[in-house]
Order: sequence, then C-alpha cells, then structure tokens
Amino acid sequence: MTLLAFIFLLAFLPAESAKSRYLPKAASNPVFGPRQVYGLLDGSVAVKCFYPPTSVNRHDRKYWCRESATGCMTILSTNGYIAPGYQGRASITDYPQEENFQINISALTMADAGTYQCGIGINGRGLSYKVNLDVSKGPHVPEGPELFYVKLYSTLTISCSFGRDYESARKFLCKMEKNSCLNIIDSYGNVDKDYTGRALLSNEDIPGSFRIVITHMGWQDSGLYLCGVGSYGEYGETKELDVHVYEEADVPQGKPTITGVKGSSVTFECHYGLVKTSIVKYWCKWRQHGCARIIDNTGYVSPAYEGRVAMFHSPNNTITIILNQLKDTDEGYYWCMTEEEKEQQSSTELKITDGQPALRGKNDVEAQVGSRVDLTCSYPCKYYSYQKYWCKWSNTGCTPMPASDQRQPGPDVTCSTDNKTVILSFDSVTKNDQGWYWCGVKRGDLFGETMAAYLQVTEGSRGNPNLELLGVDAPSRTEGDLAPQGRAFSGAAVESAAASESSDQSHGPDVLALVLGPLGAVLLILMTAFAVFKYRQLKRSDLVSVGSYRTNISMSDFESVKEYSASNNACEKETQETQIGGDELITTMAPPESAAETKKAKRSSKEDVDLAYSAFLLTSSNIAQGSSGGDSAAPAVSPLN
Repeated sequence: MTLLAFIFLLAFLPAESAKSRYLPKAASNPVFGPRQVYGLLDGSVAVKCFYPPTSVNRHDRKYWCRESATGCMTILSTNGYIAPGYQGRASITDYPQEENFQINISALTMADAGTYQCGIGINGRGLSYKVNLDVSKGPHVPEGPELFYVKLYSTLTISCSFGRDYESARKFLCKMEKNSCLNIIDSYGNVDKDYTGRALLSNEDIPGSFRIVITHMGWQDSGLYLCGVGSYGEYGETKELDVHVYEEADVPQGKPTITGVKGSSVTFECHYGLVKTSIVKYWCKWRQHGCARIIDNTGYVSPAYEGRVAMFHSPNNTITIILNQLKDTDEGYYWCMTEEEKEQQSSTELKITDGQPALRGKNDVEAQVGSRVDLTCSYPCKYYSYQKYWCKWSNTGCTPMPASDQRQPGPDVTCSTDNKTVILSFDSVTKNDQGWYWCGVKRGDLFGETMAAYLQVTEGSRGNPNLELLGVDAPSRTEGDLAPQGRAFSGAAVESAAASESSDQSHGPDVLALVLGPLGAVLLILMTAFAVFKYRQLKRSDLVSVGSYRTNISMSDFESVKEYSASNNACEKETQETQIGGDELITTMAPPESAAETKKAKRSSKEDVDLAYSAFLLTSSNIAQGSSGGDSAAPAVSPLN
C-alpha cells in the first residue's frame, strides 16, 4: 500500500528537463585532463590537468593520486609530497597563469599502468579528473587527443596541419557521436545549422594547414572532435581533439541575438578581457568562407559602412559598436575578434524587423557656404530622461558637438506637452562642415539608439549678394514708370516741335500764332522737366544704397530685416523652424537675380533723368531753329541702350 502511494505521488511530480537529468560534464567536474595517456616501457609521460582560474584554485593544493579499492592514494602533491617508489622519477608543477598543472613520470614500468586522478584540494570533493595510463612495449604508442579547455561563452581556436600533399584536399571538422562523426564545417562551405554564424574555417600560410574558430561555446560543445582532410571513414587523415567547457563566474555573457528596427540602429558589445592595448581589435561580418572586416581600433572602416558604424571604448576592457541606418541586408552574424595567437572572439546574430525608428529627423540636408543650418532630431517620451547628443562622425569615432535640447525645465512641463527636439546649429557653414552627423541617446556609459544625417555643403550662386542678403528683388525696368515716362516725354517733345513747324509753314501770315506757339512749347517742356526732376528727387530720398547697388526699399522695411540679415552672410534665405511636432528644418534658397535685371534697374534711376534732360535740350534747339524760319525737320532721337 505504501509503495502504491509513493508511485502515485511520483506521477504528480514535474518531469525533469534533459539538462537537469544530465548535468554537463563541466558543471559537475570543472577540473579537466586527458581521458587516456599512453607511454612506452622505460619511457616517460606528461599529463596536463586544467582548472578554473579562481583565486582559491590558484593557491590551493594540487595532487596526483592512484585509485584503489579503498580510495585514491596520493602519489604527488604541490605541498612537496612524493610517494615511495616515485622519488627521483616523478614531479608535479603548477602553472597558475596558464590555468593548469602538469605531472611528469619517467622510467615507466608495467606496474605504473592503471587509473589515476588529478585534482585540487585536500580530497576529491568534485575537483578532480580521472585519467587512464597505459604502458606498452612499443614500438609505437598511439597519439592522444589534443586538449582544449574553454570558458563558457568564449571562443575555441583549433589549428590542424597535414602537409603539402593535402593542400588541395577537403578540410573539415566533425564531432564524434556514437559510431559516426557529425560534420560541423568544411572547406566546401557546408556548416551545420547549430554552428551557423559561430564556426569559421580558413587556410593558413603553411600548405595543408588550416584553422577553425568556434565562438560562443556552450555546454553542449564539450566532447570529442576530429579535424581532418579528405572524407571521414573513407580516405585522408584525421586528428583527435578533446574539448572541455567550464564556467567562470566573472565571464560576461553576451547577447547571442539582437533585434533591430529597419532604419534605426543597434549596439553591440565586445568583451576582450585582459589583452594588450596594442593588439588590433576588429569587428567583422561572418561569411561561409571568411569574416569581412567592417571596423577596427586602428581607424579602418569599410567603405560600404562609412557614416554607419562607429567604435567606442568603454570601461572593463569593453568596446561598443554602433551600427545605424539598418537595412534588410544587415541581417547576419557579427564577430568581435583580435589579431593575436590566442584570439578572443564572440559572435552575435542580428535580426531586422519592420517598424519606425524612435529618433527622427531629416537624413539628407543641403546648404550653401555661409548659410545658417539647423540639424534637428526629435525623440519620444521613452528617451525623455536620457542624455541626448550630436556628434560628427569620422573613421576614428564620433566627436561630440555642442547641441541644444529644446525641452523646457519647470514643474508644469510634461513630456506630452514639451518640445522633444535636439538641435545642432551652424551659424555659417563651410566646406569643412560637410559630412555625417549622428544624433543619439545614452545613459551613463551605455549607448542607445542613434540617427545619422548627412550635411552637403555647396558653393551657391554668384549673383548679387547684397540684394540677396536683404531678401528683396532688384527693381524692375518699369518700376515707378520712370524709364518709359522719360522716353515718352522725349518723343512728345519731338512731335510737338514738328507740329509747331508744320503750323508755322501753313499759317505764315499769323504772327501771333508764330510767336505764342514756340513760347508755349518751351513752357510745357520746362514744366515737364521740372516735374520729372522733383519726382526723381522724392523717389531717391527713400532709396537705400547697399554697396554699389540701389534698391527700392524703405528705411522701415530695412529695419525690419536687419536682424534677419545679420545671421545669414551668404546668398540664401531660410524659413523659420517648425516648433512642436516639427521633425526637420527646411531650407529654401532665394532665386538668383540676373545680371540683365540688375543692369536695367541701375539705368532706370539716373540715366533716364539724364535722357529726359538731353531730350529737352535737343527740343529747345529745334524750336529755336524753327522760330528763325529753318526748313529742316527735327532729327529723330533714339533712346539710349
């Protein structure tokens, strides 16, 4: 009855996961060494055992013992103990910087064969590893597998060499599973789905040699591997590799996957640990046949990523990478790497989704040299408390620029009613200001989203800069009807003189008409000339001279635009910035004025008055000739061009 009740209770217990039922070897046994060691009679062997590099482990006792029915008898320890029968032919040495200790035994006998343990501490307590020693008479001994002790979430680097004869043969890495070997990666571009984006195979300089890199090592990656040339089980050669993954408490666990919104940005973190500052650190995109370098800490940036990627040095030996202006083609795997023998790498997958970037603004801005330009960046409420910044991008980083946040301080101001805009202003842009500018948010040393804008600076037009400065058009040829009036009065004077002479010829006997006619004409011309002169004088009294030009604008109008013209010392006008809700500042260029209109405007002021005065003199001369009885008609007067 009790047994039935126990079985009934077990039925309601939750089923254990595979991970909990089968604890990883590294989790239950952090010390690692060779499974099998081979030695020749009268020869020697060297056994290397690895341990987690904690401060306790570095200073704790290391030992080598032999298993028996009653326990494990100590043979050697770092405390100086050597068992009888091993003195003079056995030693143990600790290498804490290399995270291992090594046992050397010489003058092997057949009695030395057996099962041993290498461990840390005063007893087994889980910090030990079982090693089998086999002693044979030879003539050859099998080669044991090469050992690899890898931290969780770090990188495994393997080098394999098989000679020049296999230079053109297929290279591969496979993992032993029962009676087969699962292909991980090969030189034909085949990669197992569980290792896509994590494994990379590349040829080395020595013919027949190649290297395999696997990033983000997990518990499941522990086990026996074969690197080889040819085809497993058919032809070629192989080399056995024994890989052990262990956990270290202070190893940062990077994100294996990052999701970014199309058009926005993402941030990657590369943790390099204690590496030399002179080591080249770079960031690349994984391919089946290599890793395409994007940026490194020497200033290199791939041309395809100019203005899109930047590298920032952060505390704790961390480098932050920001990639913005995201596109669908950016999906893939990205690696943090170093150029050193013991490389440190990590890989992260990037996925792109549709959506709207949180930071918004105009991505392409064009302005003329000397003009005023504002680059605007609006942000949502979720970034209200973040630091906002503008910086100018270069291949060595992004230099901060002084910018103004339009948010208004005060207890009554809320995010829903505030002007959430950051502005980078240029009072007078130059060609040196052209380039990429980033608007971004950050909190402390953690970088957040960014937005990129490109400022294009052009030379501008070569028209009348003074007129464009005031923002007015040049006076037209017919403005004030002064020029046409001058020419009309000149024609009227000629026609009047001709009419007077005709009247004189047809009414010769009428002396009164002959005398009064010319006098009336002279008076009419004098009155007309006086009226024109007074009109031009009054008109000139309200003109403003700018340099060598004169424009028809009153002094009151000039005062109203004085402040506007002070901030624009180039040939352009601009609209006012949209306040709340505005995403960008639109700059509109004033149309250039033609040289012909300027020339005509200049002639319509002074030269037309001179033209009217010349016409008056010619007419007076002709009238005088007519009054003296001359027969010739008045000559035609053509307006000056």
